[in-house]
Amino acid sequence: MAKKKRAAKKKPARRKAAKGAWNAKDLNILKKQFADISTADIAKKVGRKVDAVKKKASRMGIKKSKRYLKSIGRA
Repeated sequence: MAKKKRAAKKKPARRKAAKGAWNAKDLNILKKQFADISTADIAKKVGRKVDAVKKKASRMGIKKSKRYLKSIGRA
């Protein structure tokens, strides 16, 4: 009787560890600057990914200002 070969198990891809909870300093930067500065610039300042900054701002109800949107041609 021939033995069946087992398929090699693939290890799941490792994700980069999340930074964790937002501290008061980072939240303050987000609150004060999100409306008038690019999301990418804020992400660099707080050391997070752009998507994380977008999600946090959305959850906090913070939006870009009309003046900022107009300056980038989106209003």
